[in-house]
Amino acid sequence: MTLPVVGANIGVISEVFYEKLFAAVPSLRTNLFNTTNQSSRTQQQALASSVASFATLLVTQEPGNIDPIMARIAAKHASLGVTSDLYEVVRTHLFAAIVEVLGDAVTPQVASAWNEVYTLMANSLAEQESQLYRDVGVAEGQVWRQALVAAREYDGAHAATLFLRPLDGKPFRIHRPGQYTSVRIRFADESEEIRQYTVTHGRQSGEWALSVKRVPDGLVSPILVDKVAEGDHLTVSQPFGGVVVDNDDSPLLLISAGIGVTNTLATLQYLAMYNPGRELTIVHVEKSAYEHVRRIEFSAVVKSLPNAELFLRYKDFDGEHEDGRNPLTRVPLPWNAQTYVCGPVEFMRSIRRELIGAGLPPASIHFEAFAPGSWLGLESEHAPAP
Repeated sequence: MTLPVVGANIGVISEVFYEKLFAAVPSLRTNLFNTTNQSSRTQQQALASSVASFATLLVTQEPGNIDPIMARIAAKHASLGVTSDLYEVVRTHLFAAIVEVLGDAVTPQVASAWNEVYTLMANSLAEQESQLYRDVGVAEGQVWRQALVAAREYDGAHAATLFLRPLDGKPFRIHRPGQYTSVRIRFADESEEIRQYTVTHGRQSGEWALSVKRVPDGLVSPILVDKVAEGDHLTVSQPFGGVVVDNDDSPLLLISAGIGVTNTLATLQYLAMYNPGRELTIVHVEKSAYEHVRRIEFSAVVKSLPNAELFLRYKDFDGEHEDGRNPLTRVPLPWNAQTYVCGPVEFMRSIRRELIGAGLPPASIHFEAFAPGSWLGLESEHAPAP
């Protein structure tokens, strides 16, 4: 009964919420939240979509669809070092925003119902994040460590790969394929920005590699691509991620575009070490071979996997298929495959439509996207598109 009342205004509520939150705790704006996403309003849209999706799934009594949403958010929060006390701070300012926007419409019934929704959501996230911290062996929020940039190289037209080693000599935690690390950059004014990048294996044991694509007008990627040098130090988090490839014997279908190839590469590296005989179909879309990040290493590891079939699509794309061609044309799609897709959001939506149209079960199709809330319209049939 209360879902339409708040849901119809959740976009405005989220914007007022962030204004109140940052006025009360200014350090959160500069040390935790992505400034670019705040400016573009995508952070506000992500909060709106997350809360609305959670409430909708509760009302429709589909808890199975809530789990992947919560797992993704919890993993992202853990990679940022979020602590459980922040949820009460958020509650205070979120409900103040609801009252400000809705006024007299916030009856005791509405307030009680949405307080319950938020409590369930916050408790779920806090519990999962606590478990994630225990899994990596750190105290709550203590996810950061220093890494040495052992080497760097330009990689394609607009990217660079950084090879990292632990500065203290203690090995990096072994990452699972599809996990990412947060990189924290501090600026001259003491503000900080945090971004996530897929973790892949470096050139030697115990070394991480992060491939970063330069984002036009970005705050962090131009620094990592063009300014960070060999011998510099970076602050990085433990590896986290809500979408990882399980090590079983089912066929795998890996589909990527652009810098999303790093997720595919991480999986290929893992399979080469632990399960090289797994049946594997790989599709990668890129504008040209020159822009194919980690191309030589990618090709070499594919050749080392005896049951891997590779389909490279070098052509222009902007998410949709500009030339009208479907990159899955003439690709044999194993009906029992687990599918992992990583790339621009519109590309993933288009691929999802093609896969479902070809008869693959929606539950077998998994996505990784780093834009706030961009996966909400992909993972659940009932979640609103971001």
